[in-house]
Amino acid sequence: MIRRLSKRQEKNWTFLKQSVLGKHRIFLTSLGVAGCVLLLRYAGWLQTLELVAFDQLVTLRPLEPVDERIVIVGIGETDLRQVGRWPISDQLLATLLKKLKTYQPRAIGLDLYRDFPVPPGNEDLLQVYKTFPNLIGIKKLPDQNGIGVLPPPLLNQHQQIGFNNFVFDADGRVRRSLLYWETEAQQFDQSFALALALRYLKEQKIEPQAAADQSGNVQLRQAIFPKFRKNDGAYVRADAGGYQILANFRGPLGSFRQVSMMDVLAGKISPDLFRDRIVLIGSTATSLKDFVYTPYSGGLIGNSEEMTGIELQANFISQILSAALEERPLLQTWWEPWEWLWILVWAWVGGSLSWKLRLPQRSILNFLLASTTLFLISYLSLLVGWWIPFVPPLMALTGSSIVMMSYLAYQKEELKRSKEFLQSVINTIPDPIFVKDQGYRWIVLNQAFCELIGLPLETLLNKSDDDFFRREEATTFRQQDQQVFAGKAGGESEEYFTDIWGNTHLIATRRSLHRDAAGNIFLVGVIRDITERKNREQELEKNAYYDVLTGLPNRKAFYERLEQTLAWAQNQQKLIALLFLDLDGFKRINDTLGHDAGDLLLKNVAQRLTNCLRGSDTVARLGGDEFTIILSGIKDEQDAIRVAEKILSALSQSFQLGQHTIQVTTSIGISLYPFNGEEMDVLIKSADVAMYQAKERGKNRYECALFVREVKG
Repeated sequence: MIRRLSKRQEKNWTFLKQSVLGKHRIFLTSLGVAGCVLLLRYAGWLQTLELVAFDQLVTLRPLEPVDERIVIVGIGETDLRQVGRWPISDQLLATLLKKLKTYQPRAIGLDLYRDFPVPPGNEDLLQVYKTFPNLIGIKKLPDQNGIGVLPPPLLNQHQQIGFNNFVFDADGRVRRSLLYWETEAQQFDQSFALALALRYLKEQKIEPQAAADQSGNVQLRQAIFPKFRKNDGAYVRADAGGYQILANFRGPLGSFRQVSMMDVLAGKISPDLFRDRIVLIGSTATSLKDFVYTPYSGGLIGNSEEMTGIELQANFISQILSAALEERPLLQTWWEPWEWLWILVWAWVGGSLSWKLRLPQRSILNFLLASTTLFLISYLSLLVGWWIPFVPPLMALTGSSIVMMSYLAYQKEELKRSKEFLQSVINTIPDPIFVKDQGYRWIVLNQAFCELIGLPLETLLNKSDDDFFRREEATTFRQQDQQVFAGKAGGESEEYFTDIWGNTHLIATRRSLHRDAAGNIFLVGVIRDITERKNREQELEKNAYYDVLTGLPNRKAFYERLEQTLAWAQNQQKLIALLFLDLDGFKRINDTLGHDAGDLLLKNVAQRLTNCLRGSDTVARLGGDEFTIILSGIKDEQDAIRVAEKILSALSQSFQLGQHTIQVTTSIGISLYPFNGEEMDVLIKSADVAMYQAKERGKNRYECALFVREVKG
């Protein structure tokens, strides 16, 4: 028995099948779009956009508290007007350093080039250098931006120097910082920010060491500083020389306390502001042009001011200290294959949303929702120290959505054209024709099909077999359709269906699968009503195997059934009996009463014989007044004898033929399988001989090869 699915199950099954086909197309689309995005990514065409997106995410982060460990002593425009010169003299710088030293800072960073004396007061400045081990000066390493600047000689001798080179991106912004640089002498110079941070951490006995994860990175306490690679984040083949890290800025301008040089010299600043802190001395005057662009500069949202070089150094120092002492996250990027997968995932999301929703308005709305989700993921990831790409997956999401929506629009237009073309073609064909989509709905029908069912086109379109046909008929149609949609050869099948008037038709339907240029798949069925033809075939078959007069199986049917019964008996090791019957005196009745009476008698005899048998037995008319009976699966010869006696008794009763009452008897011959033979011809001959022996011995009796019994009474 075929289990019929409910409408809900049918709908779910159709949705599942369409989902499988959709996922195949979505996967190919996603793969293609993701591949194109990756080509753009590694060609460097997305780098600028991703860096801009990164800057926006940075500026949207909540502002962090001012880092109290760092104080900036700025030399601004007011200070320059009071001093009256630049660079400031060694005497003034020595006075400033002496005063700051009395405030007991943990370290002082001198972010001023002093590669040559600036009289007066050079001796005083050299004396300060000698007596201040926590003073760190600067030098500039030669790079593509210009020649280097030498450090103060005395500070260089005492290794109290750090380089202050910045790493600029293609757009002129600083988003990375340097920790070390390898010199031509294969020695490693420390950056200005790292040298000051290590001086500060020295009191906690924190020193740089190789990372415990065997990555080759530098570790300070629990913080591992991931070395920048040329394709990290948004970068493509970037200069990764030296030991660079991604800069995790504390904030825009104003993230550190800042005082003016002249206020410090005038004693206007409390010593507590400097005690046990890192003090940075550098220029902040606009005229000195010591400014750089950072993620906080020139943004679409938030502060667009440039950052002074000294405050940039403060950010670098703060990043190192916060990572080592507070476990503030350092910026990290994904392993490249994870980024590829991330782009592919969002390409899949874009394609899936467009494929599932289909309507452009709903697709756009969900695209905006997906884009917002992607933005939030990137933003929240940045808060915990991960730079998750935003622009490449956004482009993958957008591209996949556009490609899929374009394909669906093209598919819809092609479907419309295909339906119009099919409608114009099939209306010229007299045979009923239907076209179904993959949801088993009629999408195109000709007038002949509507007339066959008995309903107008408007009522039938976009409906299915379940809506109009009987349950078992709709089930059969669905099974045939499923085979064709599954890719199996359609061919021609015969089915029954009932029209709206209750008439049942036998139809032959030839189904085939068609695909248009857009990939829309249709099932086309051509119907022929074969009810009359089948009725004629059945009539011919009945005439070939059944006796026209009595309706019993004829000689041909008898031989086929006997052959089948013998094969069954042999396999099952059962007994069967074969009875041959011949009416006694039938010719006399034909001669005296006529052939009509004889025919009527034969019909009545056939009926009585049928009533004497089981449903599994066979009675046949061989011709004239000869009949045969096949008894299958009997226990022994007594079963056959009992049937013979029953027949003799039944036929001995008078027959009323119109105005005539007639008595007729029969002679019966019995053969048994396998006792009287195992071959069909042998059994037939044995039964026939036994029947003639019964006639010779007085008629109205039966005889078999084993014994003879007379009817008593």
